[in-house]
Amino acid sequence: MKTAFYAPCLFSLLLLATSAVADCAYPKPPDVMPDGASATKEDMVTAAAAYKQYNTDVDAYVTCLDSETETKVKEASGVSAVMQIKALQAKKKTSAMDERQAKIEEFNKQIRNFKSKG
Repeated sequence: MKTAFYAPCLFSLLLLATSAVADCAYPKPPDVMPDGASATKEDMVTAAAAYKQYNTDVDAYVTCLDSETETKVKEASGVSAVMQIKALQAKKKTSAMDERQAKIEEFNKQIRNFKSKG
């Protein structure tokens, strides 16, 4: 009797775990923002590599969201559900791209500060 109860629960948990793995991971921006006025060349080069990787990660995230959107739209039933999925995915993309833009602009400011010190 207990097996008949636990089997569907286990199956449901397995489905939830599978769908969680399929979700796109939001890219984390670099922890470091060098101060261009005091940073060394090595600091700036290291930060540049981190921001280049971050840019690549955001691009991969956006691509993943596009793929995820296609899959979710195919599985959705009804126009309303499709519109909700597309709106949510668009918000996720915009959030990541806006954050990237702000971080890159700040990093570029620090590069200008670094270059101006001679």
